[in-house]
Amino acid sequence: MGTQSTSDVTTVKQNEVIIPDLTIKDLLSSIPSHCFKRSALRSSTYIVWDCFCGHQAFSESKSINNSVGWVLHSALGVPYHSWRISHAKHHASTGHMTQDQVFVPKTRSQLGLPSFDPTKEDISGSSVSDEVKRELWEALGDSPLGALLGSASYLLGGWPAYLIRNASGQKRYPKGTNHFNPKAVIFAPHQYGAIILSDIGILLWLGAVAASINAYGFATVFRLYLVPYLWVNHWLVLITFLQHTDPLLPHYRASEFNFVRGALATLDRSLLGDCGSIMAWVGAHATHGISETHVLHHVSSKIPHYNAWEASAALRKRLEQAGLVLQGAPGGWREVYRVFKECKFVEDDGNVLFYKNAYGLAASRPKFNDNSASDSGVEIDKL
Repeated sequence: MGTQSTSDVTTVKQNEVIIPDLTIKDLLSSIPSHCFKRSALRSSTYIVWDCFCGHQAFSESKSINNSVGWVLHSALGVPYHSWRISHAKHHASTGHMTQDQVFVPKTRSQLGLPSFDPTKEDISGSSVSDEVKRELWEALGDSPLGALLGSASYLLGGWPAYLIRNASGQKRYPKGTNHFNPKAVIFAPHQYGAIILSDIGILLWLGAVAASINAYGFATVFRLYLVPYLWVNHWLVLITFLQHTDPLLPHYRASEFNFVRGALATLDRSLLGDCGSIMAWVGAHATHGISETHVLHHVSSKIPHYNAWEASAALRKRLEQAGLVLQGAPGGWREVYRVFKECKFVEDDGNVLFYKNAYGLAASRPKFNDNSASDSGVEIDKL
């Protein structure tokens, strides 16, 4: 994002981000058919590393997926069915401003910022007067220390906060929405029993933690379990935050949204790639490539991770033919800090939205394909 300033206006050169018009059939057909095959036996050998039952990628059996998933997720303090249901909604509506379930941007009005003034700023965020920049910066704050503390607290507490109070979740949901209330707006009436079962799993987990504290003392459990628990959660938030948050990623309102656009409103990143090739290898293999193959994961979440590398490579070739390169900067703490500073809010108006920073400037703008011309060079309505 190049910046040019005059006496009282700042103008930036924005990236043009292609808004795709591909079909899901087109994308899936580019992936080798054997990549879709799932094996419960093979998946079970990876249990010590990961849980992917909630995506139904563990095996061909939904019963096995849900049974193993409930046990493993409950043991990690995750309400399995509650998360499975909200996460399925996230996959169906990724990037949708009023239907997505997590990492939903806050709008200008939701943050209580000064109203948009078309005489002093461009709606796309390409040009902003110094007066507006100053007002926004004073309202949002953008100090290095504030961004550091804000991103750190987000990484450490973001996951429990999302489950308990819908932090970073869907903004239209009422206050008090959480993943433990079976009557929460997230869930349908017929899912009541599944949510209760999830809550039972969490109660058993809490009971096990309490029993451990009683047996070994709080200090020991804190050092050996609770600190590692928060550290694991920090990785979960870091990876998923960077997959779905970046100045390059569009967010959609209903009139411009479809499943493919949502699935492609994500990024692949090399986890820890900014720490060198060895750490990039460690990051990729310790997490089964979930950061490196995340775009594929949204196109087809049932593809198991052991087939994801080959499938992702095939999908990338098809996307590149359409002019789409969905590869973000390497994922790590430095990138979280940058994104946290650059992604502050989106506008209340518009159907394809990009994040603006604390000065009201956006790094990207949408580019729509021109479907009005035929391949022959002759206008279709003149044939």
